[in-house]
Amino acid sequence: MPIPPSTSPHWRSAGRAFLRGLIAAGTTVLTLVLFATFIGIGALAHDSQFSLGWVLLSTVLVWAGPAQIILISSLGSGATPVQAAIAVTVSAIRLFPMVVSVLPMLKTPTTKLRQLVLPAHFIAVTMWVECFRLLPQVPRERRIAFANGLGTGLIAVCLIANVIGYLLAANLPRSFGAAILLLTPLAFLLSTARNCRELSDVVALMLGLALFPLVALLHTGVDVLISGVSAGTIAYGVHRLRRRRRA
Repeated sequence: MPIPPSTSPHWRSAGRAFLRGLIAAGTTVLTLVLFATFIGIGALAHDSQFSLGWVLLSTVLVWAGPAQIILISSLGSGATPVQAAIAVTVSAIRLFPMVVSVLPMLKTPTTKLRQLVLPAHFIAVTMWVECFRLLPQVPRERRIAFANGLGTGLIAVCLIANVIGYLLAANLPRSFGAAILLLTPLAFLLSTARNCRELSDVVALMLGLALFPLVALLHTGVDVLISGVSAGTIAYGVHRLRRRRRA
């Protein structure tokens, strides 16, 4: 469903903007990817002997598929809670640049810091992609309410998927569970490619894809970090060089 124009009555109240965010969460194809992914997470939690309440709470509090997989896998393999917390924290660092890039799109001169806490919690990869796609069409004074609705809708879908995956875990083949978990990175890769507008975006994406298999041969344990930082740095250099030539 298309976003209504900024002069539409739908933006006259924060409640209506929140509702538009909920609706937007149900109309993006990434929601289907999240649904399939969190079915797999629910099944993984079941196989790792965690309770349904535990996995639902972890979805609300952690709210990032890869981080939840790390949490469940590490605790299920005998790691201590401290070790699991450190692993999840390191995984969550990748989301920090996304939070930094989205929050300025939400702020107005009168925005209080406490109003940004909930939107910041909601920002994972799906939320980040959808915010950059949808927020420019939303009046700035209603963007926080819209983002809260969008994030609430996405988490609600994931909670429902957790329940389904948990209850179906006994009959869910492991190969199928692994396949649906793979949907998330593939969908984010395609979404990132679709959103590439500058040459630097294309350079970063292509170099990242090219460097990762080479870096993986080094067995560093931080292959994604090394290839991502290297590709991003080179792409930034290309961007600065092009700007200097234009000037």
